[in-house]
Amino acid sequence: MGFPGDDQSGRLFLARGVAMLLAVLRDRLAVGEFKKFLTMAIKGLELAMACAKAADEVKAENIRIWDMRKVSGLTDYMIVCSGSSMPQLRAILNEVSQRVEEEYGVKAIHREGKVDARWVVLDYIDVMVHVMHQELRDFYGLEELWKDAKEIPMA
Repeated sequence: MGFPGDDQSGRLFLARGVAMLLAVLRDRLAVGEFKKFLTMAIKGLELAMACAKAADEVKAENIRIWDMRKVSGLTDYMIVCSGSSMPQLRAILNEVSQRVEEEYGVKAIHREGKVDARWVVLDYIDVMVHVMHQELRDFYGLEELWKDAKEIPMA
C-alpha cells in the first residue's frame, strides 16, 4: 500500500475522497425534499458542539468546528477531527454516534466511508463530522478548502 504523495496511491486516495463526498451529496439530495419533515431534538450549533465534545472525550486530535452557512449549502456546521490509529478512529466514531443518540435521540442519516479507508463522515444533515487519520487530513487539506468558513471555538 502506498502513501499520499506517490502518484498512483495519491490518485487512488483522491478518487476515494471524491467518491465519498459525491455519495454524501447524492444522499443529501434524496433527503433534501424530506428535510422539513425530519424532527430532531437537537440541531445546528448545539449538535455540532455535542459531536465535538464526544470526540474530545476519546482524545480525538485537532478538533475543528466550522460554521458553513455562508460558504456552503451542503451543511450548516462541519467538524473535522483526527486520530493516529485505526482503534482511535473507531473509538471516535463509536463515541460520537453513541453519545449523540443516547443523549439527544439523534442518529446520523448517513455514514460514508470505512475506518479501514481512514476517513469516515457522519452526516446529521445540519452537521457533518469528518473523522480522519491525520495523514489523510494533511493530504486533503480540508482546512485550506474551507478557509472562508468561520471557525467556532469549542465551548
